[in-house]
Amino acid sequence: MKQDLQTARRNLNSPNIKTRKRALKIIKQYKRNRKSA
Repeated sequence: MKQDLQTARRNLNSPNIKTRKRALKIIKQYKRNRKSA
């Protein structure tokens, strides 16, 4: 994973839409992986 969860959370407040969407995807992916593990 390129970005860790902390970075993703921090990026959610970014003014850049692309960055926010990517961060959201990472957080969702993390939640999904944690549930299945």
